[in-house]
Amino acid sequence: MDYSALLLLVLAGLGIFSGNSSVTIAMVVLLLLRVMNLHQTFPWLEKYGLTVGIVLLTIGVMAPLASGRITVQEVLTSFLHWKSLLAIGVGVLVAYLGGRGVTLMSSQPAVVNGLLIGTVLGVAFFKGVPVGPLIAAGILSLLLGKS
Repeated sequence: MDYSALLLLVLAGLGIFSGNSSVTIAMVVLLLLRVMNLHQTFPWLEKYGLTVGIVLLTIGVMAPLASGRITVQEVLTSFLHWKSLLAIGVGVLVAYLGGRGVTLMSSQPAVVNGLLIGTVLGVAFFKGVPVGPLIAAGILSLLLGKS
């Protein structure tokens, strides 16, 4: 029995159950890669997938600035409001945690499974968003005292 495929199928089911298309699509793509015997893609995905994902996420976040929907003037004005300053501080903290998370995930791959399962459960049952593994790993690194 192929337990890896079964786990991916269960996670895809959780994605469908929770109405989270990101998790569902990711699990189905991974299942298709397994079924189509494209195992040679997995090392590449493991090595570059996170970087590609972060690049795409950054593009998505910065698209309103690039398209002109958010002006440079609005960005500069954000430094004058306490909520925007707080948001900048939180953004710095989250980026720091994400950096620690990447380090922890690459140095201790055993924790990755727990982080992924926890993230998928959070998405499935608490209407979360599947960007949590990096931040979760960063918080875990603080709790474990690892940098």
